[in-house]
Amino acid sequence: MSDFFEILAETRIREAIERGEFDNLPGKGQPLQLEDLSHVPPELRAAYSLLKSSGFLPEEMELQKELLTLDDLIAKSVAPEDKSALAKQRLELDLRYRILMERRARGSKR
Repeated sequence: MSDFFEILAETRIREAIERGEFDNLPGKGQPLQLEDLSHVPPELRAAYSLLKSSGFLPEEMELQKELLTLDDLIAKSVAPEDKSALAKQRLELDLRYRILMERRARGSKR
């Protein structure tokens, strides 16, 4: 039965190629942007891709993004009290990030 569907699909694809339906697709001739998901366990890759394509970021990536934002704010800050408050906030966020990564590392060793 699956051979029938495979043959049918191949036939339809060939017909579409002959009609030129694939000639003006966006990105034609460009290399594919393949994502490296080797750091994601195989059983979670489909869910990870789905969440990412819908705009959801995993917690560790959100934290990294916030850390970079704080780095920029600290660099642009002029007032010493502002720099100090931002640096404290960054240290707390960095600690959260490190704890999260440590938990993930322990979880993957099981």
